Amino acid sequence: MTHSFALHIPDAELEPEPLDPAQIVSGSPEVTGKVVWESADGRRLRGIWQITPGVVTDTEADELFVVISGRATVEVEDGPTLTVGPGDMAVLRAGDRTTWTVHETLRKAYAIDL
Repeated sequence: MTHSFALHIPDAELEPEPLDPAQIVSGSPEVTGKVVWESADGRRLRGIWQITPGVVTDTEADELFVVISGRATVEVEDGPTLTVGPGDMAVLRAGDRTTWTVHETLRKAYAIDL
């Protein structure tokens, strides 16, 4: 991407991003997403991510995200429990092991640094 742009996040079309079955703790969550910008070296990503209700685990990258819609509780192993909903911003650290309990389909805009 070489030009500046604007995108209406609530209406953005997303593509399936299948979860590793080992990450699913309960329910049948489905993930979709879209990278809207990537640095030339591939180490910085900006995008949109969505997950339907259920419980999943993950190991995080350095990430800042803002919730556009939905609600979730994110438990950080040996750390805080984050309750997030529309308008909330959160920061996750690389290596954080998390458990996401998604109460309502959650859509977020994110900035990840690898």
